[in-house]
Amino acid sequence: MNELRFPAPEAYERAAMRLRSWMKACVLCPRRCGVNRLAGQRGFCRAGRLAAVNTYQLHPGEEPPISGQHGSGTVFFAGCTLACRFCQNYAISQEGWGDELEAPQLARIFLELQEAGAHNINLVTPTPHAAAILEALALARRAGLRLPIVYNTSGYERPAVLRQLAGLIEIYLPDYKYADESAARRLSNAPGYAKYCSMALTEMFDQVGNLDYDDDGVATQGILVRHLVLPENLAGTAWVMRELTRICGRRVAVSLMSQYFPAYKAAQTKGVGRPISAVEYAAARQALDEAGVGLAFVQSLSSATDELTPRFRR
Repeated sequence: MNELRFPAPEAYERAAMRLRSWMKACVLCPRRCGVNRLAGQRGFCRAGRLAAVNTYQLHPGEEPPISGQHGSGTVFFAGCTLACRFCQNYAISQEGWGDELEAPQLARIFLELQEAGAHNINLVTPTPHAAAILEALALARRAGLRLPIVYNTSGYERPAVLRQLAGLIEIYLPDYKYADESAARRLSNAPGYAKYCSMALTEMFDQVGNLDYDDDGVATQGILVRHLVLPENLAGTAWVMRELTRICGRRVAVSLMSQYFPAYKAAQTKGVGRPISAVEYAAARQALDEAGVGLAFVQSLSSATDELTPRFRR
């Protein structure tokens, strides 16, 4: 990997202190639950004062610029600001499987992944735990962590919180799940999803720009946006693609995912009880082309399986 320059540990500590203060009446996500997480109260995401981790691993199944040849150093956090009825990671996102770790323990995980050969540290569902993560990153940087940080998020974010991360996150890996407000509410209990996601992506893009790479084609900085194609066009793919090019320009990197399969409560939910069809994915690819997206990662329909879903532990 080319030599990268990272912020001083004190920068992570200062941001962590600011976000900790916001947890006294928590406003870290658009829900603004207002609970005092520092005193043990828990809101929608069920996160507490510490970061809850289920598992961590070298993950080969991310997009090529993220996984590279050796894998992405992926850390799966418990809890979520959404309640997707089709969530493939529901065991940790909804049922909360995970162990709460102090900052030195989390820092050791980051360093262990670096020693294993990871190209980056990939934080999955980080926002509820942002303060604890920043504290751990300060410790890990002091101890020799020299990998870019991937902020792997649902896209349901407050720009004010993202601004606290400016200069501290090298790669943003957000979803853009829905164009339609009613679909976002019904399928993910996410009021105002499209509005917040558009504002969040604008902030992310302003911070890091489009993807940049090292000599091996592994991302070192920038934004890569994921969009999961849903049955019956419930995600509003054409609108999302146009919005992405409006925000990030035609050089935006997009991962158009066909890997939807009914999981969790999908079988009991109208419209999402089946995988997508070849016709539906072809229409999504056409929408991507018509929007003029410059860099796209696409999948085959055989990706609609749980084979790449991590085996989470209780």
